[in-house]
Amino acid sequence: MTTSTTSTVQVRLIQPQDNPEIAAVIREVSAEHGLTADKGFAVADPILDTLYEVYSKPRSAYWVVEMDGKIVGGGGISQVAGGDEYTAELQKMYLSSVLRGKGLAKQIVLMSLEFAKQQGYTRCYLETTSELQAAIKLYEKLGFDFIDEPLGNTGHSDCEIRMLKTL
Repeated sequence: MTTSTTSTVQVRLIQPQDNPEIAAVIREVSAEHGLTADKGFAVADPILDTLYEVYSKPRSAYWVVEMDGKIVGGGGISQVAGGDEYTAELQKMYLSSVLRGKGLAKQIVLMSLEFAKQQGYTRCYLETTSELQAAIKLYEKLGFDFIDEPLGNTGHSDCEIRMLKTL
């Protein structure tokens, strides 16, 4: 006899107690793709362990994906560092392998874009790397276009792919 279990998946705004778990997910997924902290990737960001505090500021939001009570992914949006007040940046989009291909990344991106519009942003920027082909394909499907130069000053020097979408 076989039994099937269904997981409960919830996407919600980050809470203070989520900081250690989402930081661990970002480190795990980064390592899985060879995105090491010695390079200019998000895994090296000094804010990694304080995402709740970072995304509690005005015009910012971060959503976590919780599965059966455990944080397994997340993504957020904020004004691009060193950029203008009209440009949001999609940030820290990381999902554990158990979630990939289930539409949750798309859900978080769409929630982020809607939030950005509500906050008065007129465009959304992102940086990524060629290692993350599935993410790049998703961003293209959602209307992001490749651009040549970085916007703002994100500190992610090794993110060679930059994309922008008009909201």
